[in-house]
Amino acid sequence: MKKKFLALMMSALMICATACGSKTEKKDDATKNVKSNEEVSGKVMIYTSMYEDIIANMKPALQKKFPKCQIEFFQGGTGTLQTKIAGEIEAGKLACDIVMVAEPSYAYELKEKKILHKFDIENKDKMAFEYDKEGYWYPVRNLNMVLAYNPEKTKKEDIAQSYKEFAEKESLTGKISMSDPLKSGTALAAIGALKDKYSDEYFKNLAKRKVAVEAGSVALTKLETGEMDELMILEESVLKKRQEEQSKLEVIYPKDGTIVIPSPIMIIDEKLTENKNTKAAEAISKWFLSEEGQAFIVKGWMHPVLKDYDNPPFDAIKTSEIVKNSMKIDWTKLVKDRDSLRTMFTDTIGKK
Repeated sequence: MKKKFLALMMSALMICATACGSKTEKKDDATKNVKSNEEVSGKVMIYTSMYEDIIANMKPALQKKFPKCQIEFFQGGTGTLQTKIAGEIEAGKLACDIVMVAEPSYAYELKEKKILHKFDIENKDKMAFEYDKEGYWYPVRNLNMVLAYNPEKTKKEDIAQSYKEFAEKESLTGKISMSDPLKSGTALAAIGALKDKYSDEYFKNLAKRKVAVEAGSVALTKLETGEMDELMILEESVLKKRQEEQSKLEVIYPKDGTIVIPSPIMIIDEKLTENKNTKAAEAISKWFLSEEGQAFIVKGWMHPVLKDYDNPPFDAIKTSEIVKNSMKIDWTKLVKDRDSLRTMFTDTIGKK
């Protein structure tokens, strides 16, 4: 009996070891094909609006790719980053080497102010979105503003299938939520797109619906509990919850067009930076724009920017399908209208 018991115990331990090994292998899958680049070194500071947990997931790959480089991140919403960079510009020295904000209008602004360093990439012909032809910025990730609901709490036919309905459907009054355009670049881009399509009247209707203006994490919790019926939110936030928490929340790609936001990557002119490490900044930026780097963008529930990169993020439809029905955004106009849009939004809706 003892021998049988020991044999069973050994078998169980072997199964456990195999399972644990599988988990480790799966975790290492993300970085196992990354080839190191030891030609670059020194310190590089990246300012980014990407979520902190997505940055954390990318760090092991960056450490393996650039083992001699000290890569640091400062994370904040696009509005926070713009304020921080404005202060550093005024002081005459920027602490960042690379900037990755949510939407491209800020790239137009920094280029005009002669803050950026231009660089060339080999695969720019593969870009699926607009980029600066002089090489001052390129799209590095594609974000999509969508609608979301909880099928366990609400029937799909009872909620908005379009942005227009989101602002007009009376049954949603007091039960909808969106992000703050004063802090979020993607929310500001959405405000610009919706104003151009539906005029200021759209926001008066949102105010009538008593839309809540709050952080995405707060809104998602309320959607799960049933306190909210529907959200205007980034697709990646819902996809992340579905994969990591097996959440039942679902994305709705609006009938009047998904708001597609290609987010730029930029390098700061070396003469304005503290680290003066353009060589490393270029290498890191090019990695983010390569197929290898784009794999980590997709793992972060964001869409790739390369035409021939077919794999969408977890549970998402293909990028090409989303782009086919997208709402137009005039990025150069958004640069000029940024302050007036924020004022209009605050005056019409404010904080609820």
